[in-house]
Amino acid sequence: MSYSHLTLHTDKYQINMMYAHWVQGSLNKKAVFEAYFRKLPFGNGYAVFAGLERIVDYIRQLTFSDEDIHYLRQQEERYKEGFLDELKNFRFTGNIHAVPEGTLVFPNEPLIRVEARIFEAQLIETALLNFMNYQTLIATKASRIKQVAANETLLEFGTRRAQEADAAVWGARAAYIAGFDATSNLRAGMLFGIPTKGTHAHAWIQDHDTEEEAFQKFAEALPDQVSLLVDTYDSVKSGIPNAIKTAKLLEQQGKRMNSIRIDSGDLAYISKQAREMLDRAGLPYVKIIASNDIDENIIINLKAQQAKIDVWGVGTQLITAADQPSLGGVYKLVAREKKGAYEPVIKISGNPEKVSNPGIKEIYRIINKETGKAEADYIAQSDETDVRRGKPLKLFDPLQPYKNKIVTNYEGVPLLKPIYIDGELVYSLPKLEDIRRFHQEQLQLFWPEYLRILNPELYRVNLSPASWALKMKLIQKYNG
Repeated sequence: MSYSHLTLHTDKYQINMMYAHWVQGSLNKKAVFEAYFRKLPFGNGYAVFAGLERIVDYIRQLTFSDEDIHYLRQQEERYKEGFLDELKNFRFTGNIHAVPEGTLVFPNEPLIRVEARIFEAQLIETALLNFMNYQTLIATKASRIKQVAANETLLEFGTRRAQEADAAVWGARAAYIAGFDATSNLRAGMLFGIPTKGTHAHAWIQDHDTEEEAFQKFAEALPDQVSLLVDTYDSVKSGIPNAIKTAKLLEQQGKRMNSIRIDSGDLAYISKQAREMLDRAGLPYVKIIASNDIDENIIINLKAQQAKIDVWGVGTQLITAADQPSLGGVYKLVAREKKGAYEPVIKISGNPEKVSNPGIKEIYRIINKETGKAEADYIAQSDETDVRRGKPLKLFDPLQPYKNKIVTNYEGVPLLKPIYIDGELVYSLPKLEDIRRFHQEQLQLFWPEYLRILNPELYRVNLSPASWALKMKLIQKYNG
């Protein structure tokens, strides 16, 4: 079995529905699905879209191997051989549109739109959501941390606590998109070109007779990259003094120690003591790294205590998104082919937030031409032209329609970009550094009130009047 072959990285009911379409002869009927999330994670004011590169790679390699077919032949459903023969010739032939990675995104707006044979569109749901949900979640968490440590260096240290190897590698990439500066994971560095950083373990200290000897031996081995972990025994009484001795020996060789790292204890107190001791020893250039279950909330508290920390090593809380370990993105049918045309469809629920928005839609970011800032996102049916022509738009709150306003002097920037057309990749995947830069540009489009991590202002996502009317029409049709 090839671990990297992901065609059966799907839920069984997808295959069962494909089989039912094959049996009923409806497998070639076209359908349109949209992927989106309903609620922002972490109580944040925005999310950061990520995962597109892996989705592209998944679609590119999407074929059923002989091993896949053999496995499906053994299932209790006893699929007919004709169906399995159909799978042998499977390839994705549809269209995919998506927002670029690094884009700031909001609830209930389509982030990915799939238009394809129902046979194809159904298969890719599980993997697409898996990649989008996880990477968007981690990128959002990383962006929150970056908001509170904008001027310090951020290191992703989460590999050993991640939920398996793929989570560690793609999580490191998502964190880098959102502003982290380096990762400890060498495979992520090799695959994506992310800078890598590391110090040494407590075991290095324990494996020597004294802490001082351990530091000096490490400095002999890596004289240009000396970063010493000072909390194996006692940071203030032994770790920092021994690190200072090592730094002085390096100075005699014309070298400079890079940093010390504190991984336990009262980080505020120890960092302030460390800074005072280092400065008093004439070592103001030695930076202080802090780790130990750090996240944005701990960083805020440490800064409030005037902690003297230059570099933050963030691991478990980031890579596992510990305070909200899932995004909850969904993939919903919005239109189906009927009599040669698309018919909009809706999902109705007893929970109002789960009622879907029907029809094939486009998203536009409404940029105020006077301020250069985002005013709202606008979801319109794909055949609507007012926003593309700059016509006056009515923005209203669907829950409180009396709250509305008209915008005129704006630019409507379409967010969904063509990725696959007729099964062919038409999108040039940007370099990771370009995605990272694009994310920073995205942040500049929004007022600070939308970006703050505590009690952010609610950014408006509006349905066009036509989209709203269509939704109400279909609700009335099915609910009487």
